[in-house]
Amino acid sequence: MAKGALGERPFAFTFIGIGAASTAAHLGNNFTTYLVGGLIDQYSFSPFAMGAWNMAETLSYAAAMFIIAPQARRLDPRVLALVASLLVIVSQAGSALTGSFSLLLAGRIGTGLGFGILNSAVNLAAGRTSHPARWISLGIAFQTVLFAAIALGLPQVGARYGVNGMFLALAAISAGLGLMALLLPGGKDQTAGDVRQPNPPLGADGLRVLLAMALFAFGTLALWPFIERTANAIGIPATEFGRYQSLATLASALGNAGLAAISTRLTRAKPLALVLGACGVTCALLTTVGAPTAFAMAFIGYYVSWYLTYPMLLGLAYDCDQSGRLAVITTGTWLLAQSLGSLAAGAIAQGFGGYAPIGPLGALTCIAAIVVVWPLARRFDATKGPTASSPKH
Repeated sequence: MAKGALGERPFAFTFIGIGAASTAAHLGNNFTTYLVGGLIDQYSFSPFAMGAWNMAETLSYAAAMFIIAPQARRLDPRVLALVASLLVIVSQAGSALTGSFSLLLAGRIGTGLGFGILNSAVNLAAGRTSHPARWISLGIAFQTVLFAAIALGLPQVGARYGVNGMFLALAAISAGLGLMALLLPGGKDQTAGDVRQPNPPLGADGLRVLLAMALFAFGTLALWPFIERTANAIGIPATEFGRYQSLATLASALGNAGLAAISTRLTRAKPLALVLGACGVTCALLTTVGAPTAFAMAFIGYYVSWYLTYPMLLGLAYDCDQSGRLAVITTGTWLLAQSLGSLAAGAIAQGFGGYAPIGPLGALTCIAAIVVVWPLARRFDATKGPTASSPKH
């Protein structure tokens, strides 16, 4: 489908398609933490082993996106979403049937590849609209509403049926979302010129975006596989943590709906620095507060600021490269950095006997990301104006 043709599609079709695919692509990022806790409880795996297990998923996720990126202009988002959904369903359901670490690891590789293909489909579909960052924000708003319900239900499934029940529940959710993702815009990019032409180099601007995303993801997501364990360490059970996550996802939905509404009038540098700073501060608080109420407030702030930062960084990627190729690579960089962060967090937790040092690490990397991205965002504000619709339409 040509980029311009997207304007002829009903808004609801594109919204549901991008929203469902975005939700399916981020199931692992948001709910693998419950699987980590369940596997530790049921099979007594070590934190380092679980960090490696989670890293296998995120590395596979990143690998899928890096493989797809060079072919971005010739791929059909709808077909990608269908293939990916089948892969995730089989991998999640298969993981419910085993307690072998090696087989569980193979399942994580399968889900990671599927999630990466799904997220590539989202980025490619958004890149063929008139305002990619706005559609990414709308997709996140859609997914966070669904995540609020999943965050309430999945811990209940775990409490009643154990980790195997959670694997099967996630497989069923992926099946439903995969059907909805068939509403993604289909077809190839017909306005990008000769697809046989080599892709242009990323350039200094593109590398700056990638470095900022790497710093942001490494620090703020290092803790994520163990976030439920962090809550548990201060007396918060998984079911209560699920309620916190539900509130956080609803707040994120409101935040991203608001971002989508004003994104065409928003500058880049100051808002991005603000949400990056907020994410760093709340990340540090997650592992340094000891009261459940303080943890809940920090968690909601962390969740909202993270989901505002992500589309803003992707917006810079689309500013640098409107084809969506850099956006796919940027998301792949996020997953690669998260993989390394998960492994580092597992080693830190095992070495220090707790998770306290991991949160402040996120604050430091957010500060570094602001330093990296500020000059680029300021220059785009001066030369391109607000993040308005792309001129290609």
